[in-house]
Amino acid sequence: MADRRDMKVAVLSGKGGTGKTIVSVNLAAVAGTSVYIDCDVEEPNGHLFFKPVISSVEEVAVKIPVIDAAKCNGCRRCVDFCKFNALALIKNRPRVFAKMCHSCGGCMLLCPQKAISEQERTIGVIQRGTAGNVTVCTGELNIGEATGIPIIKRLLQLGAADVRCPVFIDCPPGSACTVMESIKDADYCLLVVEPTLFGIHNFRMVYELVRLFNKRCGVILNKCPAGGNPAEDFCVEHGITILSRIPFDHELGALSSEAKTAVWESERYRRQFALIYETLIQEVCHEAVAYS
Repeated sequence: MADRRDMKVAVLSGKGGTGKTIVSVNLAAVAGTSVYIDCDVEEPNGHLFFKPVISSVEEVAVKIPVIDAAKCNGCRRCVDFCKFNALALIKNRPRVFAKMCHSCGGCMLLCPQKAISEQERTIGVIQRGTAGNVTVCTGELNIGEATGIPIIKRLLQLGAADVRCPVFIDCPPGSACTVMESIKDADYCLLVVEPTLFGIHNFRMVYELVRLFNKRCGVILNKCPAGGNPAEDFCVEHGITILSRIPFDHELGALSSEAKTAVWESERYRRQFALIYETLIQEVCHEAVAYS
């Protein structure tokens, strides 16, 4: 059986509030030496639990077009090319709408007058630090920006560079483009679902996304009630592997509301998440052998 302790695990949820970050943070904390990457760049909160000592801060920038009006003859080739409406010709003068731009560079290449160059525009920051044996990488998108994908790409480069330890990727909730970017290099996807009909509806979409990407996956059922669990029924019906069941627990909720890492506060939770971690390793190893 292959040693998968250098695995990259993407932790997903169909919606916010399922406990995705709680699972990600506590698995990273119980794994010993590990890397935690918070790709929920619109609303990162993993760092609140870890409270890392920051070692580096890096701005993330994208390239946007700059038009030399003296060279531009108003031919509209750049405007017609841009499918994101980031360029417009107003009274025969070119205008750039920077926040609409996707930084493809096509307008600069197409311009027959060579009137377009590029400049960098900062869209967010990345912080890297440590909390115990955990390396914590956090991206934060500036308010009002259209997409956090460039930050996520850089986060994954920094967080997973030259490491031989487990990497836990705390993905954005849902199934948008930012989630696709977060999981594309993952070895395994861990889906966290809550026992509500709304949660199951959104879980179905993210599960279909994982299948579309042909990613191996398993489920953690969170906030499990004492009675029946419609989320578990859904997993059984569709043959989805259930790795663990975390019961509805007021104490875990209270610790999380105070931004405390449960496995560092309670021996009971340390044992619980250590068992989940070992189950995850076994599942990844088993799946890796099956896929080989």
